[in-house]
Amino acid sequence: MPLALLALAIGAFGIGTTEFVIMGLLPEVATDFGVSIPTAGFLVTGYALGVMFGAPLMTVLGTKVSRKRMLMVLMGLFIVGNVLSALAPAFAVMLIGRVVASLAHGAFFGIGSVVAAELVAPDKKAGAIAMMFTGLTVANVVGVPLGTLVGQSLGWRVTFAIVAALGVVGLAGIAKLVPEMPKPEGVHLRHELAAFKNVQVLLAMAMTVLGFGGVFAAITYIAPMMTHVAGFADGSVTWLLVLFGLGMVGGNLVGGKFADRALMPMLYVSLGALAVVLALFTLTAHDKILSAISIALIGALGFATVPPLQKRVLDQAHGAPTLASAVNIGAFNLGNALSAWLGGLVIAAGLGYTAPNWVGAILAAAALLLAVLSAALERRDSTPSAVVAAGAEERAAVHH
Repeated sequence: MPLALLALAIGAFGIGTTEFVIMGLLPEVATDFGVSIPTAGFLVTGYALGVMFGAPLMTVLGTKVSRKRMLMVLMGLFIVGNVLSALAPAFAVMLIGRVVASLAHGAFFGIGSVVAAELVAPDKKAGAIAMMFTGLTVANVVGVPLGTLVGQSLGWRVTFAIVAALGVVGLAGIAKLVPEMPKPEGVHLRHELAAFKNVQVLLAMAMTVLGFGGVFAAITYIAPMMTHVAGFADGSVTWLLVLFGLGMVGGNLVGGKFADRALMPMLYVSLGALAVVLALFTLTAHDKILSAISIALIGALGFATVPPLQKRVLDQAHGAPTLASAVNIGAFNLGNALSAWLGGLVIAAGLGYTAPNWVGAILAAAALLLAVLSAALERRDSTPSAVVAAGAEERAAVHH
């Protein structure tokens, strides 16, 4: 694997840390600024919305420059956003800092996926994408728990200052290691937008929203579920999230490896198993050991879908993949926001802390149905051309 992938993974590690570490530091931030926890929660929501809207916006702006230069600009934005968060004199300024940092997120992973895929041979593309996303998954195992610990011990501002420094390392790595790739000639915004007319691209994005939504329906409410239902102490939640992160790392790498061999079967297995594990989690959540195993499996199966889904979007949007790739990263965040909202609704309806697991299972099952539909449409569309080709060969043989 090229060293340039390491630079992309470092950038991804910083982005993953800043996205998720805020969840563990909300009480400290709320206390410092004198706001309520729900108000501090806007730092999470604002970031997710920034990713959704920033992904297409920054990618469109990026069509004017080379991909390497755009990746460097995005890491620059990320650094500025986190410095702003670390130094924020008021809550509103920190919220602006979070949004500025989030604008880099979707386009970085979108453009980074395209660059990673171009750095390797065709049969290694999903593996290369997975290698970059390893930075994001490792952030959940190392970056988020360490960032939370540092924030609780030395103050949350120190955490954001360290994350900004990580961004500087990522920027330097991209500048030194990522080769200069000229922007594709003849690819204009209308070409990039044309990818969204492709039903297969839209189906892949819908699978991303529903499949990853299934994961976050359960994980968003993991703290109350584990403390109230499984009987874990409050302090155990951090380590349960590390288990989730370890599952993500393993699932991401396995997903990348097998997606290069058999992309759609990999999606069938991971989405089907995810739906089953989430459904069972309503029962296993009552047992400490079984719930810990379930959390690791949800992380593994959820992230096993990431490289194949990202590669499917790149394959189906061939010729103009950059915008579609970035919008698909926005789709992950849409899935997170949608499922967190739905999970909150079923808890508020009095169905209990395990009810979001059913929501997750239904979302994952719906993603599996879309995968089956997508493959069926692909077979149908490829059949007529195969028949025509066979007929042409027969006519040629008769003439000879």
